[in-house]
Amino acid sequence: MSAAPAVGALVVDTRVDQLGEFRGVAGPYWSLRPLGGGTEWDAEPEHVRPADPKERLRAETARVNARSRGERL
Repeated sequence: MSAAPAVGALVVDTRVDQLGEFRGVAGPYWSLRPLGGGTEWDAEPEHVRPADPKERLRAETARVNARSRGERL
């Protein structure tokens, strides 16, 4: 990816193979947050790619299921 995605976009940090939500730019890094909440991490933009449709669907399904169980995300 060359340009930063929109805040909230789902992306994959290929260096750590983790799906995250784009939160913003912090110096030369992009801040990503785990979908279920938790500690943000910094990723090098050259190691970040958009989540593919299957990854986005899986993440949204997990979020909806957690919400239906009364879990807070």
